[in-house]
Amino acid sequence: MGRSQSLPRGGDPRFGPDADDTGCAILHVDMDAFFASVEVRRSPELRGRPVVVGGVGPRGVVSSASYEARRYGVRSAMPTARARALCPHAVYLPPDFTAYSTASRAVMRIFRDVTPLVEPLSLDEAFLDVTGARRLFGPPAAIAGLIRRRVAEEQHLTCSVGVASSKFVAKLGSTRAKPDGLLVVPDAQVLEFLHPLPVSALWGVGERSAEALHRLGLRTVRDLAEAPAGLLRRAVGEASAAHLHELAWGRDPRRVSPEQVEKSIGAEVTFDTDVTDPTEIRRSLLALADKAGARLRAAGQVGRTVSLKVRFADFRTISRSRTLAVPTDTAREMFDTAWALWGALAPGEPVRLVGVRMEGLAPAEETPQQLTLGAPERGWREAEAAADAAAARFGRSVIGPASLLGRRDPRRVEKPTRP
Repeated sequence: MGRSQSLPRGGDPRFGPDADDTGCAILHVDMDAFFASVEVRRSPELRGRPVVVGGVGPRGVVSSASYEARRYGVRSAMPTARARALCPHAVYLPPDFTAYSTASRAVMRIFRDVTPLVEPLSLDEAFLDVTGARRLFGPPAAIAGLIRRRVAEEQHLTCSVGVASSKFVAKLGSTRAKPDGLLVVPDAQVLEFLHPLPVSALWGVGERSAEALHRLGLRTVRDLAEAPAGLLRRAVGEASAAHLHELAWGRDPRRVSPEQVEKSIGAEVTFDTDVTDPTEIRRSLLALADKAGARLRAAGQVGRTVSLKVRFADFRTISRSRTLAVPTDTAREMFDTAWALWGALAPGEPVRLVGVRMEGLAPAEETPQQLTLGAPERGWREAEAAADAAAARFGRSVIGPASLLGRRDPRRVEKPTRP
């Protein structure tokens, strides 16, 4: 189910926090307006005001919107220009992914205090299997309540939790519980919960698939569940038809998989106006390497392969990569490699976007650390670790990416990239 999917807020006592949770050992915990909530926590004077986090330039995209902003129609993935038209009096802030990563780690620690079976999906949501935690903490609904209280008391943030017998239904439950709610879908009443929902509630049904299903008169999950197999195959293809049919009957056998390892970590930037000046490109690559390096160190990862992404004004996109002799987590080495890749590429046409990514990740504690590019024993790694510590206390924007980074380019719209 996509992030933009909207389900009616819970209220049916059959699916409330006091519903029968027997056999419902799967929790989906979703932080409420996470990026915006972290910003409000950091600046309490923003509480009660519409807050929008995302790219602030004309090509920016909304990453997160507080519920006060959502009342005006502002949604994530919406162009910032559209958000400004809908809610011009909102507070618009650029994202601070170091702060969000720090908050995410603290929340995930609370989850892991309850059960080791935690499967993060992103910075702000995770599946939990609490089968083994019931002896210590009680039934699943009580565990969900405990998690919500701890997140509120220790992190001053709110989350919504869905409790069900499968991952798919638990995720639907958390969506319906938002904001700041708890919803239990009893195992015996899954179809009662599921079948009245629109077909767009099913994982794998996007706008085009929904349109194809609507043309065949399939508008609810019940319609899809009862549709002939041949009709479904004609609408969405054989593989998708089988997948959607299983979900429509509440069947989702996937288990919570705690070993979710990021395959790459990086950052990219879309320029408000196309860029040809190599100095601006260099400055941007250094800032992006700094962000990626901070994320690597925060995740306790090092990487072997640096990848450069370039998107031109005509939206043509190319990438180049280089594998290092030894793994690293330093922004300096990422930048030097990315800049060398740019030099080898030497494009002479306007650039819309650049990105830097580290691939081939491994846990830093299990990887021998060697000196970077002939650096002295105490060099870039220690300097960047000190910058991380300062950023944790004062904010990343106060620290700046590195000594080689000049004046911040106000034309950039920064966003994270995920594997």
